Amino acid sequence: MNNMNKKSPAPRHRRRGRRAAVAAGLVLAVGLGVSTQVSAQASVPAPAKAATAAPQSVSGTPGKAVTRVADFYGAYIDAKGDYTDPDAALATALRKHYLTPDFAERLAAWEKKNGVDGVLRAQNVPARWTVTDNGSMGHSHEVAVTLTFGSGETTQKIKLFVLLERYNHISAIETTSAR
Repeated sequence: MNNMNKKSPAPRHRRRGRRAAVAAGLVLAVGLGVSTQVSAQASVPAPAKAATAAPQSVSGTPGKAVTRVADFYGAYIDAKGDYTDPDAALATALRKHYLTPDFAERLAAWEKKNGVDGVLRAQNVPARWTVTDNGSMGHSHEVAVTLTFGSGETTQKIKLFVLLERYNHISAIETTSAR
């Protein structure tokens, strides 16, 4: 048999290089605010759709508050929701990137007091979520996030109001609107 046709395994240094490239791409995607809603929603099993159903699409616009919040929640839920390998380091990096330092401190204190994740206001991750623009408020912008936990007849929804400061960093997550 000719040994030229056999594939040899990639050398260890090439595999490490690939991992580093994937990690660098992930960091770059988070830094640029690439929308991760589709990948996050794809990780949740979806019911079978009829052949005539239109393909799902998600769009966003850089600099828009609703896109920024959708990017954050999509990536955060992906990081927290991978039950086989949750990525705590990514969740921490996302918080550092998207939250104001002052709010991050207040959120950590809230979490310690309440014993749940302050971004999600729950111990587990939602099965679905929607993000809706709720309008400008002075130098800030409010975005409504509806998280749906569970499935079938046993679902629970939590509505959160996310406040972005004028530099597009999250400065509050509340259960009531500031409007």
